[in-house]
Amino acid sequence: MPISSDSAETLALTALAWLVSNDELLPVFLGSTGASIEDARDRASDPEFLASVLDFLVLDDSWVMAFCDANSLAYDLPAQARAVLSGGAEVHWT
Repeated sequence: MPISSDSAETLALTALAWLVSNDELLPVFLGSTGASIEDARDRASDPEFLASVLDFLVLDDSWVMAFCDANSLAYDLPAQARAVLSGGAEVHWT
């Protein structure tokens, strides 16, 4: 069963909070996205920004596993939430 938009946003906000609390990964996220802490705070309700949080998270399986383990979530939920936040459009990197 697909997750709802509200559930996808909630999961992305949880991922953002997890990133902010991760002293090793937060600078990597900020550096790779060009966002600042202020941007994260100001855009936390923006689905496009939340999608970028999930885009970053799913770059590395170990990050997905650590996030999901810390929040008792299935490993496929971040990718599902990302798909919902993008309106169901599939992301192609090629």
